[in-house]
Amino acid sequence: MISPEYYFISDLHIGGEGNLTVCDFETELIDFLQLLESKTNSTELIIVGDAFSFWEMTRTSPTEKLEIIIEQHPRLFEQFKRTGESIKITLLPGNHDYELACYAEFKQTLQAYNINLEAKEVITRQIQGKTIWLEHGNQHDSFNRIADFGNPHVTPIGYYIVSQIVDGLVERSRLGKYRWLKDIESVYPNEQIPYWFFSNYFYKEMSLWLRWILLPFLLLLSVSAFILISAILERAGIVTSGFFSKPWLAFLHNFGFAGKALDFTVNLVLFIDTLFLGSLILVLIPLSFVFRDIKKTLRRYGYKGKKGLKIHKQSYYLQAAQQVFEQDKDVFAFVYGHTHQPSLTKIDGKDSDSGDRYVLNTGSWLKKLKRISSIFRFLPAVYYPSFQLNYFKIFVNNDQIEILYECIPKQVESGLTPLEKLAIIGRKKQKPISIPPRTIIQQSEHSKV
Repeated sequence: MISPEYYFISDLHIGGEGNLTVCDFETELIDFLQLLESKTNSTELIIVGDAFSFWEMTRTSPTEKLEIIIEQHPRLFEQFKRTGESIKITLLPGNHDYELACYAEFKQTLQAYNINLEAKEVITRQIQGKTIWLEHGNQHDSFNRIADFGNPHVTPIGYYIVSQIVDGLVERSRLGKYRWLKDIESVYPNEQIPYWFFSNYFYKEMSLWLRWILLPFLLLLSVSAFILISAILERAGIVTSGFFSKPWLAFLHNFGFAGKALDFTVNLVLFIDTLFLGSLILVLIPLSFVFRDIKKTLRRYGYKGKKGLKIHKQSYYLQAAQQVFEQDKDVFAFVYGHTHQPSLTKIDGKDSDSGDRYVLNTGSWLKKLKRISSIFRFLPAVYYPSFQLNYFKIFVNNDQIEILYECIPKQVESGLTPLEKLAIIGRKKQKPISIPPRTIIQQSEHSKV
């Protein structure tokens, strides 16, 4: 008997309105499906939710959304149809395409393209007597949890954020100087959206004259802070160099009128910055106590800051997986998507008769944005784009279960302005999230009963 082999992808977010009708990775996805077309009927491709962006389509009735997406991407769906003649293609609803679980006609529409819709929260698959648990993962996210799965009238908080805010912004993105608003789906976690907005406003939308007036003040703000602190120390007698009592950059006077003009300009900027910083310090002293209390409150509600937030959210899924593993000793892999962050986590089973277990996050095929701090302290961070088109495969090789992880290469134009490139020059750009390409599950680990 031929052992099954399973391929897992998720969070394609195909379709939408306005600029979201474009699928940046359509060519790569078609190539991937053509690769699977050469497989046999023992192969199954499982799309673990959010294949489509229904939430972003607010001007269309629920049952028409899929037909519109098919019209937007005819080549892709024809390839689904051809690939589905050779292998089984299974689709789970996510939160962005939750309507798939609510209307029976979707199953028939997708079946015409050889896509089998399983309108369930959880499905399982078997391999060598062991179980793979699959779910999209939104049920462990308080903003996107569906309270009554299958009820078309149930809308989580995340729906309103996406449909009312994101969709309106995407529709208006064509009015901007750049098409950056369409990438709002790629901002993760969502708490980064305000910082991302401000960064793009400053570098891409702010009036050119205003940006270049502000730029010297922002660039010299650090110098001004140094001067202010040093001048205070000098006045207090702690520093006696007399450096700050002398004319700043007086040597420029040797260059005639141009040197004097530059000296005056720099001194003016430094004076205004120093005055601003002095006033800011007086205001921030009482505000610092307020900010400290706000952070304490946010931590009580689970907010861990920009870096800790991802780890904090991931812990929910690890806890959910651990509960599944404890309830069913045959489950050795918990597969989910939703967070757009691919990962493979091993849960040590040395104290368990069931051996090691694995938690797989299938990531996303959407563009990824990495927040990179500017080399100039007071300039906004830059969000650097990249792709990590990835898939997992679970199969049997030489009587051992293996987990294969592979990325499909895709280059992306950064779309950064010259000032953004200057702001992060020399800084590390986006690197693929490191995941072992091959994980072997030893026979001794999954053969125990």
